[in-house]
Amino acid sequence: MIRENKAFLDYIIGLKSLDSAHTIIEQEAPKGEKIITQRTVVFHVSIVKEGLAKCYLTEDTGNDFIQEFFGAGEVFGELEMFTEELSFCTIEALTPVTYYKIPKKAFLALIQNDAKFNALVLKLMASKIRYTALRHSYNQSHSLEANLRRLLNEFPDLLHEIPKNDIANYLGITTRSLNRVLKARNEF
Repeated sequence: MIRENKAFLDYIIGLKSLDSAHTIIEQEAPKGEKIITQRTVVFHVSIVKEGLAKCYLTEDTGNDFIQEFFGAGEVFGELEMFTEELSFCTIEALTPVTYYKIPKKAFLALIQNDAKFNALVLKLMASKIRYTALRHSYNQSHSLEANLRRLLNEFPDLLHEIPKNDIANYLGITTRSLNRVLKARNEF
């Protein structure tokens, strides 16, 4: 649920220390700031250094569906660099977030000229595809109670770190349904 990628973050920190052209920029986003907004042009690939952000899609009904939560080392904006399309989701800081930005030109140059960077990007994209497939398969073949139990087992502090509304949006249910399940589990 909270995705992290320490290997990628470590590599970016190493690249930044060698970055004499200052193409890798460190920025901060306060809690609640939208780092990327859905359906906008994205000019940078971003890597979370520290903090927690949510990645969500606002449906045509106005409801938000949370794709995933990003922790240290998670990357966003890379799909838009490859597809040259508008952003698919909104990325919003749930806590204060420090992140690195790599402009499109520098990102694509790294892909072409740095084999290790390229391999790390391929691995992170494959990981995202695998995670999404497993998550959707599990969610469709298990009850809401089982999905919630799995999340609480993996992330015991989940209810303290992430607002209930966001947990409900991640599970694709209403906050009311989530509260009913939590109450039945005596976790309300």
